[in-house]
Amino acid sequence: MALQDRDKKPCPGCSSCLIEPYIRCIVCGPPKVCICLQCFSHAWEDGKHQSDHDYEIIANQFSVLDSSWTAKEELKFLDAIGDCGLGNWQDVAVQVQTKTKLECERHYNRVFINNSRGLFPSLPQLTLVRRDPIICRMSEDPPRPSKETQRADMAGYTPARGDFNAEFDNYAEHDVLDIYFQGEEEPLLEQLKVAAVDIYSERLQERQRRKRMVRNYGLINIAKIQMTELGYDKVTKELNKSLNPFMKLQTPLAHDKLLEGLIYENDLKKEVKRLQEFRRNGIKSFKGARLFDQLKRRRERSNQQRTNHLSHVLNSTEDPGACCQLLQRFALLEAGHTELPPIIPSMRRAAPPLNLLDFPGYERLNEKEREMCASVRIIPEAYFEYKRIFQAEYQKLGYLKLKHARNLIRIDVNKIRKLFDFLIKECVISNGNETEEVDRFEPVNRFEPVS
Repeated sequence: MALQDRDKKPCPGCSSCLIEPYIRCIVCGPPKVCICLQCFSHAWEDGKHQSDHDYEIIANQFSVLDSSWTAKEELKFLDAIGDCGLGNWQDVAVQVQTKTKLECERHYNRVFINNSRGLFPSLPQLTLVRRDPIICRMSEDPPRPSKETQRADMAGYTPARGDFNAEFDNYAEHDVLDIYFQGEEEPLLEQLKVAAVDIYSERLQERQRRKRMVRNYGLINIAKIQMTELGYDKVTKELNKSLNPFMKLQTPLAHDKLLEGLIYENDLKKEVKRLQEFRRNGIKSFKGARLFDQLKRRRERSNQQRTNHLSHVLNSTEDPGACCQLLQRFALLEAGHTELPPIIPSMRRAAPPLNLLDFPGYERLNEKEREMCASVRIIPEAYFEYKRIFQAEYQKLGYLKLKHARNLIRIDVNKIRKLFDFLIKECVISNGNETEEVDRFEPVNRFEPVS
């Protein structure tokens, strides 16, 4: 709950006047974004406010200073005193609307004049925790994440219990489960039991040490650590990975300082190498260094383009049309043209034959049918179905044309042509003793004069 805002604004979602209770976003601002309950139920958003932001409910129907006065009435009462002045209780009561003149006067005297305990209870002093630059330090107890946090992202940490699912050396208690010291007569057996308890105590200390390291180094939220490491460059990631085994030998702050020092050392080495390169090339001014960097980047781009051209040549060796386009591209490049046309391959690589051994119906195919199905990439069951459809249409009409076959099944037209030619060649169907030359090659010119 929170007190009412003095300068209440209309709802940005529906432009209606905000009536308590309403919702105020605690992420956006200033100014704070306040929306009505109806817009909140419809998950209203704009360019800045999002529906998953944290929020608070603004409602003043609760007591603050007096059990018979609500927070809303207290605010109206204080505003009325500021407008009308002390002693003018009649006008103050008119502005409050829910209290009489006598009630306003008694409330003021009881709460603000004769109250010896003070208006508000004293709150405990808050202490601020300093956060280090690289790793956010955890408190002594692991934090309780929100309900939406996945347990798998919390290193086995259970938010409801504030503890881990499985402890380090989780079965250490089994070794001391049946040890009793009451009525022990043999000294040797008693010493063995004491030694077992000492070993168990050391194992508990190691367990607590590991849990303390997980908390102090912020290793509970694995997703957060991964998101932080995404911002590191390659050198920082390698340094962080190589230093992880030494984290237990020093404090978290000392580990962070060591990592930052090594990163700074690596940056200095890069800068020294850069300056040494300038000196080897006879550069003694920063102006010449800038010009050298520009020319160096230009040379690197040129070498990269040559590498790309070589890859184009290797990819176009089996395509004569693409080779011709590539030679034209090189000629334009040597002439100084910057806008070069793309290389369009003129032929498509044939797909490898299909292995039919693992498909059902393979044993029903003869040698020619197996070769045809493998090259055309048709499985045996589909071949038998297409063959049955073609035979049924052939028996119905007495012949079967290629254009009719294309309407019977809906697959690639090239596969239909090869399948149709194979069935014609094997005398499974007939095209009525009419050739398909016109359909196979270019169409006849209809406007050619007839002799």
